[in-house]
Amino acid sequence: MKLDLKTKNIIFILIGAAIYAFGLVNFNMKNQLAEGGVTGLTLILYNKFSIDPAISNIVLNVPLFLAGWKFFRRNEFIYTLIGTFSLSVFLFIFQYLITFNFSLAHDLLLAALFAGVFIGGGLGIIFRYGGTTGGSDIVARITHKKYGWAMSKTMLIIDAAVIIISLVYLDYRQMMYTLVGVFVGARMIDMIQKGAYAGKAVMIFSRKSDEIAEKIMSSLNRSLTLIDGKGGYTRREMNVLYCVVSHNEVFRLKNLIKEIDPDAFVTVNDVHEVFGEGFSYPKSSPNGYDHSKK
Repeated sequence: MKLDLKTKNIIFILIGAAIYAFGLVNFNMKNQLAEGGVTGLTLILYNKFSIDPAISNIVLNVPLFLAGWKFFRRNEFIYTLIGTFSLSVFLFIFQYLITFNFSLAHDLLLAALFAGVFIGGGLGIIFRYGGTTGGSDIVARITHKKYGWAMSKTMLIIDAAVIIISLVYLDYRQMMYTLVGVFVGARMIDMIQKGAYAGKAVMIFSRKSDEIAEKIMSSLNRSLTLIDGKGGYTRREMNVLYCVVSHNEVFRLKNLIKEIDPDAFVTVNDVHEVFGEGFSYPKSSPNGYDHSKK
């Protein structure tokens, strides 16, 4: 069994677990808001039977680990163990050792928003660095391998069922605010998973592609790729320009293209994550990086 654990991943999984636990203790538990999955079950046990989530989180996840370990790669399994056990540790810390008093009972909307931000943010970091907190993720992997069920649908069904069961201690008002928190949390996970560096991918079809390319590199200091293309109707050979720019550069790029070729055909698409020279670290030369050389 070969392991390739990275210290950076472990550190960020611990940070994510701390953020998750902070949100769960200070916004969900203190304001009686529910949550999906195994975490939601721990909140039910806490509110109905006063069982500490730091304990029930481990107790509920151990059988799932035993049932699902073979469906994980070895690294993923270790990262999941770290994420799950560290979550319990931080739940204990924020309940008994490092406490805060956020009085938001009068404003459940604010409590739900903060719960979503912290829980979603923490989970997003854990997922981004290869870990999970166990629970419904393990169940989803098992059902996917055995029965071919889509993991996303399985997790949605589990989360929905747990939230509905949470009505044993919630009223409908709290349930509605819980749904707000779950929605915000899902958006946070999505945002962190896709990365902080986003941009716009632009494809330019023009008879003056060489002029436009030179202008983009000199004026915007952005690199680009020339793709061989052929018109579907005219069968004329042409260079298609592909370029990725930041959001605030799109307007300048459009004006630049219009100045050179008002008849150019341009498509602009969202890019959810960009990394490399010029985005996640500085350019090493004035003309940036030529994608076509890679």
